[in-house]
Amino acid sequence: ELVGHKDFVSGFSFCQHAGQSHICVSSSNDGSVRFWDSDNKVLIKEHAAHQSPVAAVHWSPVDKNLVVSGDEKGIVVCHWYHTGDTASFFPEPRTIFCLTCSPHTWSSVAVGYKDGMIVLIDVSKKGEVTHRLRGHDDEIHSLEWSPLASEDALYSRPEDGEGTTSGVSAGDEKGCYLASGSKDQTVRIWSSAKGKGVMTLKLPYVKKRGSAVDPGVKERLWLHVHWPKGRPTQLVSSCFCGELVMWDLTRTGKQRWTLFGTSSEGQNHSRIIFNLSSVHLQDDRELLVSTSMDREIKCWDLASLDCCWTLPTLGGFVYALTFSPVGAGCLALGVGDNMIRVWNTLTTQNQYDTRSFWQGIKSKVTALAWHPKKEGSLSFGTDDGKVGIYDVFSNKPPQISSSYHRKTVYTLAWGPPVPPMSFGAAGGKPSYSLYSCAGEGVILQHDPSKLSGEASDIDKLIRDTNNIKHKLSPHTDLSWKPDGKVVAIGNEDGCIDVYQAPSLKLLCSIQQHHKIINTLRWHYDHSSPPELHCLLASGSSNATVYVHDLRSIIENPPESPVVLTEPYRRLCGHTAKITGMAWSPHHDARLVTVSYDGTAQVWEVVQEEAVSNYRGHVGYLLCVDWSPVDPDVIWTGGKDFTLQEWRVSKQQFKKPPKGKKMVDLKEKMKTNTKQKKKNKKASSAGGAAPLEMNGETVTGGEKAAMGQELSGEDEEDEVSSTNSPVPPPATFEMQRKSSTATKSKDKPDLLKKKKPRSMLPISTSMDHRPKEDLLQDCITLASVKHSSAPPAGCVPGQGEHIHLGLFSDRPALYRMFEAEEEGHVEAGHYDSVVYLRLWSGDLEGALQLATEKGELNDHLLSIAPMAGFEVWSRTVEAFIKQLCLQEQYLKAASHLLSINKLYEAVDLLCSHKLYREAIALVKARLPADEPVLKELYTCWAAVLEKDGHFSAAAKCYLAAGASFDAAKVIARKNDVSSLRTAASLARISGEVALAQSLALRCAKDLALAQDWVGAQEVLSSQESLLVHKLHLCVAELLAVMLADSQAESQSCVSSHPWALPGECHISIQDHVRDVWEEQFGVSQTSAGHRSVGALLQELKSLESPTPTANVPLRQVQLYSSLHLTRAVLSWLLDDDGQLIKELWQAVAWLRDAGHVCVSAALCRLLFSDGDVSVCSRKHPKTLHHTEEEAQAAASSLQAFVHYQHLYDHWWSNSIQIQNRFSLSAADSSPGDEVEDKVVNGDVSKSEESVCPATRTFDKLDFDASLLLSEHHAACQATQRSVREIQERLAAMVLQHSRAQGGQLDSGEKEAYAPTQSSTTRESSDGQGSADAGQGPEYQETLLSLSSKMSEHQKQLADLPDTIKV
Repeated sequence: ELVGHKDFVSGFSFCQHAGQSHICVSSSNDGSVRFWDSDNKVLIKEHAAHQSPVAAVHWSPVDKNLVVSGDEKGIVVCHWYHTGDTASFFPEPRTIFCLTCSPHTWSSVAVGYKDGMIVLIDVSKKGEVTHRLRGHDDEIHSLEWSPLASEDALYSRPEDGEGTTSGVSAGDEKGCYLASGSKDQTVRIWSSAKGKGVMTLKLPYVKKRGSAVDPGVKERLWLHVHWPKGRPTQLVSSCFCGELVMWDLTRTGKQRWTLFGTSSEGQNHSRIIFNLSSVHLQDDRELLVSTSMDREIKCWDLASLDCCWTLPTLGGFVYALTFSPVGAGCLALGVGDNMIRVWNTLTTQNQYDTRSFWQGIKSKVTALAWHPKKEGSLSFGTDDGKVGIYDVFSNKPPQISSSYHRKTVYTLAWGPPVPPMSFGAAGGKPSYSLYSCAGEGVILQHDPSKLSGEASDIDKLIRDTNNIKHKLSPHTDLSWKPDGKVVAIGNEDGCIDVYQAPSLKLLCSIQQHHKIINTLRWHYDHSSPPELHCLLASGSSNATVYVHDLRSIIENPPESPVVLTEPYRRLCGHTAKITGMAWSPHHDARLVTVSYDGTAQVWEVVQEEAVSNYRGHVGYLLCVDWSPVDPDVIWTGGKDFTLQEWRVSKQQFKKPPKGKKMVDLKEKMKTNTKQKKKNKKASSAGGAAPLEMNGETVTGGEKAAMGQELSGEDEEDEVSSTNSPVPPPATFEMQRKSSTATKSKDKPDLLKKKKPRSMLPISTSMDHRPKEDLLQDCITLASVKHSSAPPAGCVPGQGEHIHLGLFSDRPALYRMFEAEEEGHVEAGHYDSVVYLRLWSGDLEGALQLATEKGELNDHLLSIAPMAGFEVWSRTVEAFIKQLCLQEQYLKAASHLLSINKLYEAVDLLCSHKLYREAIALVKARLPADEPVLKELYTCWAAVLEKDGHFSAAAKCYLAAGASFDAAKVIARKNDVSSLRTAASLARISGEVALAQSLALRCAKDLALAQDWVGAQEVLSSQESLLVHKLHLCVAELLAVMLADSQAESQSCVSSHPWALPGECHISIQDHVRDVWEEQFGVSQTSAGHRSVGALLQELKSLESPTPTANVPLRQVQLYSSLHLTRAVLSWLLDDDGQLIKELWQAVAWLRDAGHVCVSAALCRLLFSDGDVSVCSRKHPKTLHHTEEEAQAAASSLQAFVHYQHLYDHWWSNSIQIQNRFSLSAADSSPGDEVEDKVVNGDVSKSEESVCPATRTFDKLDFDASLLLSEHHAACQATQRSVREIQERLAAMVLQHSRAQGGQLDSGEKEAYAPTQSSTTRESSDGQGSADAGQGPEYQETLLSLSSKMSEHQKQLADLPDTIKV
């Protein structure tokens, strides 16, 4: 046996390569693939690459290291034996049924699926599908490659009814034929080169043993195909009912097939065939081996198609064996694989002349009995309680009794009919009835001529005849004396009752055994002295065999039943329970017994002598019978799946093993069991059991049927054993009281339930006292029951006799209850006290106690109404308090509803933050306008808002009617999606102002992210936000046009088509005006909400902050575009002064925020000619300024434009500068200074250093004198002085605070250093003031700085505002 899989074995394959032919591989439903060494029967390695049950496995005939397996999910795995590597492929998401590797190309594998699809895959190309073969429409049972590596062997001709199929001739592309067998009853031949079918063979409907097969009935079928190696044009397949068919692939017409085994009857299998394999012999004969569901292995000669030999196997325990009393040598076996075997043991031609019977049997066959007179009539009983009769010489299904037992049938016996079956006309009644005894303890009498009728329970007759009122012990066995005069019945309590037929009068009761009776046998009455006829042998679960001589009682029946307590003979030696026995028909008083100790023992009964002990079985024995023809031969069967035949005279041992050796062997066996039980339990395809005959040479005529397949047996019945061929017989655990008891015994302890606590522990404990006390209790109770006055000092239910309260009157029971209650209270088991009070009728007291102890429960509450409404109401309120303490608030609220306290239930839920449930309750029970509902929503919203669940809080606010709060809470998240949602929500709810502000915030965020389309969409929902749409339109145009001049590229999320860079010569203001008119309908003539004046007024209300260097460029552009929007609106209104001021602001914003290059680019976009007075060429417009402020703005703007031109001019001539001046004087100093001035915005001052350098070059194309302004220069100098004084003051304050508060840490020092150095730039006060704060100069310096600061500020105040622009 190869033991290890934990579920059904689904596939098996030997390695067919020299040197590895002893290595095999198996697959199982447990998901594993295992490699075995079949010589040493050991596991080599295990692969667990599959996650699902594995359906098939095959060892490649080409590559000695490649094994391919497939599972039910469709995964194909290649296992490399030498490296242990695996590779998985998933060619089709279907259930795999079979697969086979090509015998010609190592990488080619055919896979058959459950739905009829066949796929050819190439495992060298990651499982790539080379062909899909479609044609079958049901499960693919088998696939077989042709033994020839080409496709030139077959020439298929036109087939009848199938049209034509093209012949495949030599010279085509190299391929190989593939045969497939399917459940759809067809065999198909496929071309692997072309990927299509070339032939279809339909299974023939054959007549089988005189009964025709109905084509309309879809039979059970397994279609296995096999292509014998030396016959490329012949194919063997299985067929219906166990037939085998040989197909000639070159023959035309319908009759392409030939049946196997037609030369004589009975050669074929009786059930469907599962597997075929062929072998070449040295004499050039080719043999085919087949296995079938009938558990027979057959060998066929492929030349003659005849069966050479048949080997029957057993797939379960041998539960029963019996020789026919009529047909000589006809042996019947009842087996655990749900089949009966009938073996003609005397045949000379075929050693294994057996027939199997399985129809009508759906369970293990546990009992058999041949009819005493009628040949071929065999009764059987099964594990599921069925009783039936087979006629073994016909093909008819068995007759089944309509009366079923509830448990396993243990014994069957034929005997004379007893009432009520024996009543009626003498001629019409059968001479024999069939008696069956089963696990529930009932013996039924069946009428064999009318099994459909009701079977009678013989207990009724026994009771009536013997006037028995008490309960009869369950029966476990029965045996009729061969003459039919008396019957012995064994019982569960070990007693054997002997009854006289036909009225079943009780003659005697044998009280010898004290355990369950397993087997009873009467001595034969033919050819033996009369004094032995009345010997009854009995075996029970206590290992000793007793023989009683009942001759005197049977011949002289007593008036009243006799009790026998002494046996005639006692046979001791077995060490485990007795399971079967048989008297020798050839000897006087010779008995064979079999036992759970694993041995069979022959006894000379009269001498009480042990004759011979057989130890050839592995495991316990279950049945035995003496050969009817050979006095020296006995047959035994057991749990090792074998039936064994042995000779009494050849045995080495006389007695069963016992003593210390037995104990040692048992201990050894236990350790073996623990290791092997796990493996053995799940094995479902074991090897053959050993064919050992006492370890000696087998003499002529001895046979043994071997058990091969372990599938029909319960795994729990397996008990592991040693591996020796003739094991030490005493190595089997004694564990069964009855043959089904093992199931419960062998199950793990984990399944045991915890025993519930006793309700009456004190009285129960009284039953665990010494035996003498318990016996005295019976005397005491009898005297209490049967005398008017109880014995002195005995009060049932109290004190020492508390437990008798259960068997006496009610007052005694109540006394017992009181005592039990006290015990429960002391132990803290109040629930038990409550139940005792309930049982005694004190319901209110029980509820009161449970309330006090906090032990109320649903059950008590459900019975509380029995005590009245008030009690129930009080109990509910108490239970609610208890539930609240246990934090079961939902349950408590539900109970509040039951007493109509809805508001209290809502308050309870609300106070424990269960708002969701509270709201559900209010909405389900109260009107929609209930004020408490709004309150609940508001409270829940506040909690959700606090926890950051804004959307949930918004839903609560909406439900409460507070739309404004809902929008506000969603907007708290402050991301784009939240703001957009909040704006929509406010708009839908009618909160217009809020909707506008939220939409505006959202649009601003989108604009900063350069999502211009999104920003416009948000604003489109509000008509009143038109001016902001115009602003964003300008911002978008500005961003697109300035994209080139920005230091870092800014990715645009989305933009409008009109914003794409267009004609370069159009100024930005012209572009804006055109887009406004086209896209937004805003022009000089537009009116209503689009009127320019109203829009400008609305836009003026928006404040623009003071420029700083920290504002991001995108934000700066938004502010700049705001001024630009105002400028264009002013232009549309012909307000020149406002226009120029806004344009200056747009440019100045960018410059003041430090983005000089961008502001220069904006100037170029605004004034492509460099003339700020020309506003537009497309809409001719020249600016005329009358206001002083407007003129100042215009001159500043013009100066800025000139400065940019000057700057560009300077750098365009930088090469010439390098040639004429030294690097330090011309390039470094002026360049750095210019940059410095530009960054600081010092326009007027910078020309002083620039002009000397440029004077020598080409003449400027503009008037640079506009850049020279003394007023501006003075203003800027003063502003710079103020800044420097502020910096010095800051440094002083820092030093002072350091002196006050101790040393600064190193980080602060470092941070301070650059500040100090920056203040030491050239200034009118020189170097001294930078070091102020040392010594006595501190006061003077601070005063002098303060006075200077006030002077400068006064100078600045005196300057006109136009200078400060």
